[in-house]
This record gives sequence, C-alpha cells and structure tokens, in this order.
Amino acid sequence: MLMPLDMLQAGEWAEVAEVTGQPAWVGRLAELGIRQGCRLQVVQPGSPCLLNVSGCKLCLRGGECSQILVRPVGE
Repeated sequence: MLMPLDMLQAGEWAEVAEVTGQPAWVGRLAELGIRQGCRLQVVQPGSPCLLNVSGCKLCLRGGECSQILVRPVGE
C-alpha cells in the first residue's frame, strides 16, 4: 500500500516507492539519498518533517513530503 510520506507517524520506517515533482527536485532528493528503494524513518512528523535517511538527518517542509510516496515497513 503506497501513501504520502507525510501520513507516517514518528518512529515509523518506510521504503520510498516514488518521488514526484519537477525533475530538478527529484534529482536533488536523489542526491540527498531519497530515491526509489531507499529506507527512511520519520523522526518528527509535521512541517517541518525530520527524517533519518541512511543515518543522516534531513528536514523537509510538509508539502514536500506529500510528493514522496512510500511503503511502510518494519525496522
């Protein structure tokens, strides 16, 4: 089941299924480690949203999180 990243709660893990939006935006997120198949954890939901991506913390605004479709997974 796919859902926007901003629907996850604190502590939940997910696998990125798709990143939508302008090509430059999608490319920038890929440079930061958010690309199809990567796993991430929501540290703090909301706006701004704080994520753990490959051991690094990344902060995104709420609207940006809705462009990232994820599949929730266990740790």
